[in-house]
Amino acid sequence: MKIFTAEQIRQLDAYTIENEPIASIDLMERAALTFTYWFINQFPETGSPIHIFCGPGNNGGDGLAIARMLHHRFYDITVYRCHIGGSTSEDFDVNLGRLPAHGGVPVHDIEKNGSFPELPAGAILIDGIFGSGLNRPVEGFWAELLEHLNQQAATRVAIDIPSGLFADQPTRGVTFHAGHTFSFEVPKFAFFFPENQQRVGHWVAQSIGLHPEAIESTPTPYHFMDEAFIQPLLKRRDKYGHKGHFGHALLLAGSYGKMGAAVLGSRACLRAGAGLVSAHVPQCGYEIIQISVPEAMASIDRHPYQLSEIPGLEGYSAIGIGCGLGQKKATRKALLDLLKKARQPLVIDADALNILGKHPEWQQYIPEGSILTPHPKEFERLFGETSNGFERNELQRKKARELGIHIVLKGAHTCIAAPDGTCYFNGTGNPGMATAGSGDVLTGIITGILAQGYAPLEAALLGVYLHGLAGDLAAEELGQEAMIAGDITERLGSAFGVLRG
Repeated sequence: MKIFTAEQIRQLDAYTIENEPIASIDLMERAALTFTYWFINQFPETGSPIHIFCGPGNNGGDGLAIARMLHHRFYDITVYRCHIGGSTSEDFDVNLGRLPAHGGVPVHDIEKNGSFPELPAGAILIDGIFGSGLNRPVEGFWAELLEHLNQQAATRVAIDIPSGLFADQPTRGVTFHAGHTFSFEVPKFAFFFPENQQRVGHWVAQSIGLHPEAIESTPTPYHFMDEAFIQPLLKRRDKYGHKGHFGHALLLAGSYGKMGAAVLGSRACLRAGAGLVSAHVPQCGYEIIQISVPEAMASIDRHPYQLSEIPGLEGYSAIGIGCGLGQKKATRKALLDLLKKARQPLVIDADALNILGKHPEWQQYIPEGSILTPHPKEFERLFGETSNGFERNELQRKKARELGIHIVLKGAHTCIAAPDGTCYFNGTGNPGMATAGSGDVLTGIITGILAQGYAPLEAALLGVYLHGLAGDLAAEELGQEAMIAGDITERLGSAFGVLRG
């Protein structure tokens, strides 16, 4: 799914109106109906009072149409008309006139510097005040109204985008704090950054039937990874395939006291489908890896406690490094040796990233097409501090282009930046995955997929999506609080099954 700017969405609206063709008011009706179907599924009980706040533009027009539709479905509706500026949109006026006559839907006016409405506890507040076209922070009386709404003991729902939130840039000033946001057609770019979590809440995007040809031809570097996007990437296995057909992965991992990371990575690599897996570990890890992961082969370093050398690299179709590695001097030297000798893309995680952060001059040796998997702090050590999610995303894309690599920035919506500057936000995963070892599992999954002959970008996209999907399956069964990293690995088979339909 593509992610568009607010201006691109306006252009898609205009193209749809002209080329479907469809009248603007009828497209608004379609959008409002889409919201209404979602709303009655989300909030089926009609007893709670619903208060809809409508600005003078088309976002307010959506709110008025939704008020009418919910009224006809026996919800208790009250509308508040916010007199912002001196004019209203044409579609707003039409939908105001379509509200049921004789007070079927009460409409109260909110004037600048007037009083705020008293709202009952347990109400549902629907925000249609400011839409995605907002170009300056909300201030003064209308900012105070938003703060008033945020303080109510109520469920808050935003139409398309929470009022006050900028769709394509950092937000300054007051915003409506939605518990739920329903976005028309596609999610807004701003939804994917942690600073907006309290503003957006749980979001969903559903199509309102914008013209498919226009969507297909409109360029954007931003994409959202859902099942329909990922499913075509998954290869089918040949009936006569054997382990040699599915690659030999090498994981360089573990150190004294951190052998669990090597175990987690190796297990995940096998579960991801690699035909063969070798784990290069220090001597202290020999018995651990042999007993814990009997399906993997052990490659033993000369050092008793840490990685100090790299084995011969011939015959490996994918190489991952970093899980539980430590940052000792001998290990740093071995990493540099690997960077200089490897002729294939690497998967680089954890302590290997931290070493690179201390030696930025080594970044020039990272093989092209490699996959780096930092969490935000590791990203900061590698590439420097940023002040917000938008700035961090721009830096991520810039470094991916400069170094010719894939950067997997882990988070609630893990973002993969490709060497061409394209980036992909993930749609799977949950907070239960915020547990020790989850990153080691991701490294193993991506390395295992890469070993099977997938292109690096495909391996990163598929690995991140499967990792999150397996985590979602684990959360359904165990609950988020009880999850551990190994639970993700154990549900990889079910995650593959979901993707295969």
